This record gives sequence, C-alpha cells and structure tokens, in this order.
Amino acid sequence: MSGMQELLPTMQAEFNRLKTGIGEAFQKHGFLQIETPTIERNEILLAKAGGDTEKQIYKVVKTAELANDADQALRFDHTVPLARYTVEHMNDLCFPFKVTQIGRNFRGERAQRGRFREFYQCDVDVVGRNSLPVAYDAEVIATLAEAIRTLPLPSFVIRISNRKLLSGMLEELNLEQHADEIFGIVDHAEKVPPAKTVAALEELNIGSENVVKITTFMGLNGDYREVLRQLREFGFQNATFQTGIAELEEVFMTLEKLDTEVEARADMLIVRGLDYYTGTVFETIAPDYREIGSICSGGRYENLARHYTDQKLPGVGGSIGLTRLFYILQNYGLVEASDLKPIDVCLVPFSETEYSSVAKLADRLRADGKSVDIVLSDKKLGDKMKYAAKTAKYVAVLGEDEIKSGEYKLRDLESGEETVQEL
Repeated sequence: MSGMQELLPTMQAEFNRLKTGIGEAFQKHGFLQIETPTIERNEILLAKAGGDTEKQIYKVVKTAELANDADQALRFDHTVPLARYTVEHMNDLCFPFKVTQIGRNFRGERAQRGRFREFYQCDVDVVGRNSLPVAYDAEVIATLAEAIRTLPLPSFVIRISNRKLLSGMLEELNLEQHADEIFGIVDHAEKVPPAKTVAALEELNIGSENVVKITTFMGLNGDYREVLRQLREFGFQNATFQTGIAELEEVFMTLEKLDTEVEARADMLIVRGLDYYTGTVFETIAPDYREIGSICSGGRYENLARHYTDQKLPGVGGSIGLTRLFYILQNYGLVEASDLKPIDVCLVPFSETEYSSVAKLADRLRADGKSVDIVLSDKKLGDKMKYAAKTAKYVAVLGEDEIKSGEYKLRDLESGEETVQEL
C-alpha cells in the first residue's frame, strides 16, 4: 500500500532488533514505558498543532454507533497524546516523569521516497511538575545518544542550540514582529543556497545591519566554548538572550559529565520548526551520510499541557523516526536481512499418525524456551525438509520407528551434525 512500509520476515527481524535495542537503551536510563491510544479526540491532537496538521491527520469515519462520540483521528506523534496522558494521570505519577513511547503514528502526507504515512517513532520525554531542571535536557540527549549507538552508523554528531538565543537577539534588535518568518528562514537555511537565505531576510525590510547580524549568528557552530564566546561578543544584555547562553552552557557541561563519549557541538542553525519548543533544541546527523538528514531530534517545551490544565508541566523530549531511518539505512546498504533463523526447531511428522506425539514433544520444547514449528502440510518429505532449512536452526523427522523407540535424531541444519534425543 502506498506510503506504508512492509518488510519480508528476515528484514522485519532486523527492524525489530534495532527497535528492541533502542527500547533497551531507553529502559537502561530509567525511562518508563507507556502506550497511548492510536486514536485521540481531534481537540486533543489539534490543540497545539500548527501549519497543515489538520489537513494531514487521518480522521475516523463515524458509524451510527459512534455518532454521539467526539470527532476522532489517528495520532500524528506521541508528544501531544503524552500531554493529555500526563494531565489525566497526574495524581498517580511520580515527577519528574521519565517516559518512553515506541509505536506507530500516522500522517496523511503525500507518499514519497523515505516518507511514510504510517511510521514508528521511538520517543523519550521527561515531564516536570511546576519546574524541570535544565540538566534533564542533557539527560535526554545522552539517552538518545546511547540508543543511536545501537544503529549501524559509523559515527554521529548531536547539534545543539537554544531557541532563546535567536528570540533574545530579535528582542534586542526590535524584530519580534518578524520572529515567525525569521525562525522559518533559519530552520530552512540548510536546504537552500546561502544567497536565497539572505534574500529572504532582505525581503523583510529589517535593515542590512540586522541581516548581517542574523546571518553571522546562523554561522556559529563548533566547540560549545568557542560558540559561547562568540555569542557573548554580540553584547546583547536582554534577559532572554542571557538565559539562552546560560542554558546552552549548562546542557553541554552536564552532557560532558553524563556521556563523555558523545560528540556534540553547538550549532545556531538548529531552531526546530515546531513552535512548542521554547529552549534547548537538538538534531543528530551522521557526518558520513549527511544526506540522510536528521537521525533524531527534539527539545524543551515549557508547558505543552497548558491546553488541558492550569498546572505548569514543563518537559523535554526527543524522537527517533525509525521507519524513515530504516528505509534510508537499507538504501545505503547499512542494514541487511537477518541471517538468523527465526525458528529453533522444526518438527516434521511423517504422517498424521504422529501428530499427537509430535505435539507433545513440541510442548515440552516450548516449555524449555524453544520456538518450535510443526510441519502439517501433505507435501513430500523432501519439500518439508526444504521448508525447514529456510526457517529453522534444527530439524527432526518423526515417524513410526521414532515413536516406538522413544528416540529421534535432531539435525543441525547448518553443520549437518545429528544428535540422538529422547522423545
């Protein structure tokens, strides 16, 4: 089906292996797993959505039985349902609430290469009650870094910034009225030639000096200490800009303590397009495969749940878009179909007469933790053996002689070695 990913079993096994590795990394860092419903009320999904989101959601067609229910749609991410979940279960949760969700989301956008209408996202979030230390921004980044290490990538770099820096600059330059346009221009700057970015800024009639200051700001990247020095050289004293500098420095210093191996750099081109981000923002790239784009991304949101409660619930989170990423890794030859046989033992009864005895053996093997397949087809023995060779590590043929003797031969399908086992 167009816009949906379907994999053969051997490739699905590799996808599942990566998904499991990501989930285990999240769990090691103390994140608790939850599942929110695939279907949410439109008012929940669209409360903080912007742009073309309403056009992209899959709405649920109501039957006569659902006529009295609120309008519903399939979720397009995990963050908005998480806000609703946290508010509804607030009195039963322990804060800071460290949570992970790994599941399918849906967006009705035009299907194209590497873009899917149904896709897995692997999210981690930390939600605070009334306040949340900036140190948790660094913990989320460190957690995602460990998860990314489970992927078949030679290296990766986490690019980190803080939206308060650009917001503070625009306040200092009295350009707040152009904030939405300028954030959009910065967010898309890497996708267009530099001259086009400059032209877009000039079209706002903000003055040539301001264009130079903004483009200079956009060009700052590298070691966070050097970037912080250059940011201070702007001389902006307003509170928003200074808070951005302090938070950026704290994130990097904390990250160094939490994960000494992670390669991270400050990069002022990272602003993230979604306007619910309010502070730290980050994206991750693989330097050897820049065309892959962002491997994972996220940031700080001060109060995403304000549409559902008067209580302040600040948070920080990040997400790995696994379906899209897996597709790209396939195209670069970085993932291959698993060569591990999914079945431990394939039992081949010679005829229906042996079904009962074979079933009892299968139950015993399964109780020992083995995955067991019984071939119930009426094909020739040779065809049954070919089937077993494609799916199982071991095979055993059981006929009348094996049942009478109480012994059977278990064959290793890789080495051909046989061992005698008790039935």
